[in-house]
Amino acid sequence: MNKDSISQLKWPDTGLLPAIVQHAISGKVLMQGYMDQAALNKTLSTEKVTFFSRSKQRLWTKGESSGHTLDLVAISADCDADSILVLAKPNGPTCHVGTETCWHDDNSNSPQLSFLYDLEQVIKSRKGADPATSYTASLFAKGVKRMAQKVGEEGVEAALAATVGDREELKNESADLLFHLLVLLQSQDLELSDVLTILQQRHQ
Repeated sequence: MNKDSISQLKWPDTGLLPAIVQHAISGKVLMQGYMDQAALNKTLSTEKVTFFSRSKQRLWTKGESSGHTLDLVAISADCDADSILVLAKPNGPTCHVGTETCWHDDNSNSPQLSFLYDLEQVIKSRKGADPATSYTASLFAKGVKRMAQKVGEEGVEAALAATVGDREELKNESADLLFHLLVLLQSQDLELSDVLTILQQRHQ
């Protein structure tokens, strides 16, 4: 939490500041709400994102009825100290209409790397599925040794493509490598975010 920036917030006469909620892993913008000081304090104390509802004129914890809460990861103020950015992990769809975010048009406005998160969720859903229904389910059915073998094979093919200078093949083999690595991680109940945490720690 960026406590220094939060302490410097400039509360207007209305007592409300806009609060943008961003998915802590995928980077997708999930929703916008408004917070007053009480909503901010409750968010920090409960680690469940809470807003001030202008329609209900009271504090409103996201998901208090649906169960689709937002788990707080980090919170900070912008450079002018007049808006709030909330990083959170959603428990289910964020929008009241049942969609992942409150922006319904398409995925064209999502950060490109967020596709890896979406793909990871699809892979996770294939665990225990009928092997005849998908290639991913068949990999899970064959076990960790086969999944590890595929990672090794794709890694070698990506390296060979780079060695001969075949850029198109390198892109294709790298895509295969990333996919099979995600499958292998899921087989061990690990996620890409676990790997990214290691990289972040090494970078510090």
